[in-house]
Amino acid sequence: MRNNYVIAEIGCNHKGDMNIAKEMIKVAAEYCKVDAVKFQKRNNRELLTPEEYNAPHPVPYNSYGKTYGLHREALEFTLEQHAELKKVCEDWGIIYSTSVWDVTSAREIITLNPQFIKVPSACNLNFKLLEVLANEYMGEIHLSLGMTSKAEEDEIVDFFERHKRNKDLILYSCVSGYPVAFEDLSLLEISRLKEKFSGRVKAIGFSGHHLGIAADIAALTLGAEYFERHFTLDRTWKGTDHAASLEPDGMRKLARNIRNVSKSLTYKREEILDVEKVQRKKLKHEYK
Repeated sequence: MRNNYVIAEIGCNHKGDMNIAKEMIKVAAEYCKVDAVKFQKRNNRELLTPEEYNAPHPVPYNSYGKTYGLHREALEFTLEQHAELKKVCEDWGIIYSTSVWDVTSAREIITLNPQFIKVPSACNLNFKLLEVLANEYMGEIHLSLGMTSKAEEDEIVDFFERHKRNKDLILYSCVSGYPVAFEDLSLLEISRLKEKFSGRVKAIGFSGHHLGIAADIAALTLGAEYFERHFTLDRTWKGTDHAASLEPDGMRKLARNIRNVSKSLTYKREEILDVEKVQRKKLKHEYK
C-alpha cells in the first residue's frame, strides 16, 4: 500500500475572517478527514512593488480593498493569528501548514515550527527564500513546479542537494491556472518527475486546480503521494480561488477515494486470495 497525504488548502478562502478560518479547520478535520490544512502568509510591502500595491485589483468584483495591496492586506493574518490557527489545528488533530511568499513571512512561520512549509510556484526561484528555509528550518519543504521550466527544476533540486536538504523536499507537479482545463492538466508530468528525481527528493506530489476529483485518482496511479487541493465552504463566495476549490463534500470524497484506491494498488498477495477460495470451491469446475 502506498503512502498518501491529503492537504486542504484554505489559502485565503477564509475571506480574512478568523471565525471562518476556524470553521474551515473543523470541517476539514472532522468531516473531510484530510491530513493537513494549509494557509498562506505574505508580507505585501515586501512582495509587491509600490506600483503593484497601489494598482486596482485586476478583477474588481473579487477585491477586498480599493487597491490590490489593500485587497491582499484584508486577507492577511498576523503571526499571532497563525499561532492561534495552529493551536486550533492541534485541538482538532490535524496538521497546520502555510505557504510562504517572501523571506519575512518564511522567518515568521519558521518560529511556529510547523511540520512542513510550502513554497508556491510563483516563488520557487526566490533563492533567498529557499536559502532561509534550507538553513533555518528543519521540517519538510514542499514546493510546487507550476510555471517552471525543466532547467529551472534542475536548478531548484541542485540547490537543495548542495544544502543537503533534498531528502526533506517534496516536489509537486502543478499547472498554474484557476481553474485548469483537463487538456492542460498534464498528468504525465508526474511520471516524468518520478523518473527524473526519484531517490533525489523525498516524494512527488500533485497540486491540482481543476474541477472534480477524477484527475487526483489518476495522479495517484501515476505515483503521486501528496495531494493538495484548494478548499472552500462555498464556491460562490467572493474571491479568485473559490471556483477552483473543492467544497466539503468534494474534499471528503477526495480523501476517502485517495485512501481506498491507494489500498488497491497492489499485486495479489497469493495466486488465489482467501476471498476467492470460497467462490472457487462453489463456482469453479475442473474440466478434463
